[in-house]
Amino acid sequence: MSIALPKRLAAEVVGTFGFFFTGFCGIAAFTTQGGANAILSIGIAAGFGMGLALMIFAFGHVSGGHYNPAVTLGLAVARRFPTGEVVPYWAAQLVGGIAASVVLRIVFNSTVLRAVVNAPGGGVSDGKALVLELIFTFLFLLVIATVATDRNAPWNGVFAPFAIGLFIFTAATVCGPITGGSFNPARSITPALIDGHFDHLWVYIVGPLAGGAIGGLVNRLIREPDPAAAT
Repeated sequence: MSIALPKRLAAEVVGTFGFFFTGFCGIAAFTTQGGANAILSIGIAAGFGMGLALMIFAFGHVSGGHYNPAVTLGLAVARRFPTGEVVPYWAAQLVGGIAASVVLRIVFNSTVLRAVVNAPGGGVSDGKALVLELIFTFLFLLVIATVATDRNAPWNGVFAPFAIGLFIFTAATVCGPITGGSFNPARSITPALIDGHFDHLWVYIVGPLAGGAIGGLVNRLIREPDPAAAT
């Protein structure tokens, strides 16, 4: 990538903050105002999905707009991202997420912060949540690898923020009530760190990272070479 790494890391910090804080505020509205007087669960899903799309519009041309350790890992496995930059990107994403969690706690209260911490739905086991988080992150990586990196796809490029945000909106709508709808280790780790509540956290680290890595491997195996690489 032609842009210097420090600038890309700064974009990941700010973009991750914006993405998470937008989604977190949806949960805050639901928690403090009640479902009847505020947004419904589908509104929370829209906050995360559209928040992600907007931050990709803002900084995707700078850093790639990952904002998710599973995405960074998956793209590295797919050979669409330098492996040597995975850990710095992870660090930037965690910093952005911590900032979003701290600001949320300051603006609202500990009850809202606890509501933001991921946990499986009622009667849902950690194992079931793990499998669903893995599958949806796997599918997410396949979408990202196509719309953001595959020059063979006619919808590659400008359409990427819409497609990526739409996926998160859809996944959070249909899977969020079951698993908590993370698909992103940083989204789960950072509020848990500030809240000090770590139950089930391993699910939201292992599942998305495994799903992202598998998605990257599948993309690498089935995609066609880029036209620019043809000799």
